[in-house]
Amino acid sequence: MKKNEYKILGVMSGTSLDGIDLAFIHFNKIGHWSFKIESSATIPYSGDWKADLTNAIEQDPEELQELDERYTGYLAKVISKFIKDNNITDLDAVCSHGHTIKHEPENGLTLQIGNLPELAELTGQTVVCDFRVQDVALGGQGAPLVPIGDELLFPEYKFCLNLGGFANVSTSVNGKRLAYDICPVNTVLNYYAEKLGMEYDRDGDIARSGHLNPELLEELEALPFYKLPAPKSLGIEWVNKEVLPVLKKYEADIPSILRTWCMHVALQISKELGNEEDADVLVTGGGCFNTYLIQQIKKMTQTQLVIPSVEIINFKEALIFGFLGVLKLRGEVNVLSSVTGAENDHSSGVIFLP
Repeated sequence: MKKNEYKILGVMSGTSLDGIDLAFIHFNKIGHWSFKIESSATIPYSGDWKADLTNAIEQDPEELQELDERYTGYLAKVISKFIKDNNITDLDAVCSHGHTIKHEPENGLTLQIGNLPELAELTGQTVVCDFRVQDVALGGQGAPLVPIGDELLFPEYKFCLNLGGFANVSTSVNGKRLAYDICPVNTVLNYYAEKLGMEYDRDGDIARSGHLNPELLEELEALPFYKLPAPKSLGIEWVNKEVLPVLKKYEADIPSILRTWCMHVALQISKELGNEEDADVLVTGGGCFNTYLIQQIKKMTQTQLVIPSVEIINFKEALIFGFLGVLKLRGEVNVLSSVTGAENDHSSGVIFLP
């Protein structure tokens, strides 16, 4: 008989390299799923880890294996410390995304490090992880995986919009869940903020001080990805290959790059949200704190943007990867083929015992 209550630690590391997000969550199923985040934290990456994870895409297989082992050990320490600091006992599982190094579903490849069996041994916990590989093997994009959580945990919203390293959206159309990546957000904004000696553009103040560059905006709007039909997903490889070469031509004026990029993001998002005045949009991810970006999105859509508690903004992905782990433990579907393009719905991830 399946349980109706789970104590889960959800763990997420995103492409924007903000750090490792951890959320201790109680899940309950009484007719429908509900949750409560009991405690949470983000552990920032050191400069060395940021450099290692940024440069990993260039490494050969042997170097990647070494990094995978080292990162798994580091992740285990972070998880164990969080469990100890928050006096957490009787966990059903640690459900961890790992950190994406390569995501090339068109080549049948996706790699998230930190998903080795040693994670269970080192933490002494049951671990559910490596959620993307099976979907790619089934012909899917391996992303986005959050929409099953949007559907079951946040059913009251017409759209769920995430503004993280990349913007992605999920919604139901004729009873079928659809979701896909829209465009990069913080991967680009943070890249240029760091060139000015800042981790990120606080409140979008630098972007606000810049000027809109119509020539640059026209080039960005013409990128071929935006014409592709869903399902579709983005990785840092695409940013490096398609976006940065365009932006580098204008680097003499970084504030204007940031302002133009925010306008580009708002334009792309508005095309996906449409203009239903009574449509509520749950907005999460670090981009919520960029008030300039949020203002631009609001200007371009009639939908109602709903910005939830800081806890949901910061830890929604950790929450939902925890939920994906619960569904895996129950042997229930946690990846939707309508979203990823895989051959069929399936229950993805691997379970490691300590």
